[in-house]
Amino acid sequence: MKPAVFAVATMDTKGDEIAYVADCLRGAGIEVKVVDVGTKSPPTISPDVSRDIVLGDVSLPSGDDRGSSVTAMGEALKNWLQGECALGHVAGVIGIGGGGGTALVTAAMRGLPIGLPKLMVSTLASGNTAHYVGCSDITMMHSVVDIAGLNSVSVRILANAAHAMAGMVSHTVNQRESRPAIGMTMFGVTTPCVTAIREMLETDGYDCLVFHATGAGGRAMEKLVQSGMIRGVLDITTTEVADEVVGGVLTAGPHRFDALLEQRVPLVLSVGAVDMVNFGAVETVPEKFRGRLLHVHNAQVTLMRTTITENREIARWIARKLNQSTAPLTILLPGGGVSMLDAPGQPFHDPDADAALMEELESLIERTDQRQIIRLPHHINDPQFARIAVEHFLRLYKNHS
Repeated sequence: MKPAVFAVATMDTKGDEIAYVADCLRGAGIEVKVVDVGTKSPPTISPDVSRDIVLGDVSLPSGDDRGSSVTAMGEALKNWLQGECALGHVAGVIGIGGGGGTALVTAAMRGLPIGLPKLMVSTLASGNTAHYVGCSDITMMHSVVDIAGLNSVSVRILANAAHAMAGMVSHTVNQRESRPAIGMTMFGVTTPCVTAIREMLETDGYDCLVFHATGAGGRAMEKLVQSGMIRGVLDITTTEVADEVVGGVLTAGPHRFDALLEQRVPLVLSVGAVDMVNFGAVETVPEKFRGRLLHVHNAQVTLMRTTITENREIARWIARKLNQSTAPLTILLPGGGVSMLDAPGQPFHDPDADAALMEELESLIERTDQRQIIRLPHHINDPQFARIAVEHFLRLYKNHS
């Protein structure tokens, strides 16, 4: 089967519209399969792939609970599309929908490989789309008008979407020479360290993928690790854990580190920027934190210094995760400070809080032949720290290969 673009919609209500998208794609010379994921009435137009094929052995919940039906169909679509991807049948996926259709189709898109073209035309695309996109590379296009018939506005929007998808699947990127992809995490306050690491590893022939440790960044890195695209990690900036433990806005969630450990990739980890918890504009800082040491980074970002007690709790959270590791792992602790703001003369300089974090980690991390923890006298942004991190990573990586 020649790879095709899968055009997906709930065809009990969006049959004409998805058929128009498919016609535009075919007019651009693209192979198309129209997929029905309706959950109620029969489709208004016959699809290439019926909802029964998508569901397979799955049955939709009985009754009138549309939310449960949408969730079940979204899971079925994800599983079916992943199977089609594994067979090499999928060139890209384009979906159209309102609230239910957007939730259904994007749930399936999020389970597809990074880099596979994914485009969702949605009535909800002008608002907060984080719930729909997650850490995937879904392109969201606002439908402007409701997807309810073909009219002078909707045909232009749907045609634009179809032609955008045609462009994505028709024009491939010249791949860079094959180099091992390495993931690393960075914040503005750890940029000198991670930049130095990246430059050294690129010189040695590695493809360095840097992720901004903003919650979505950590999740995106781990998704790529799960997909097998990243073969080793320098998780230098673990500030997302501070937000998870203390209650900031840039948490990566409770499953941070899980994919790294499950995939058993060589891992060097540090505690970059765990001296801070992130909030929005200063007036958004929760009342219970108003008396704390705050640093206004800019009009939209306020940072809060972590305390001795919070650092111990952060250390316990990290240790519980890392003690499950079975692959090569080295934890490097920068005794001279964990961020630009945590240095002599800077607002978050607090050697006692740093010591509490590192002592707790040294106490709780269970050392094995595969799991080491090392405290260094350097600040995290000192060139010596970056060199040592690279040395440990290359040793782990080469022994693991």
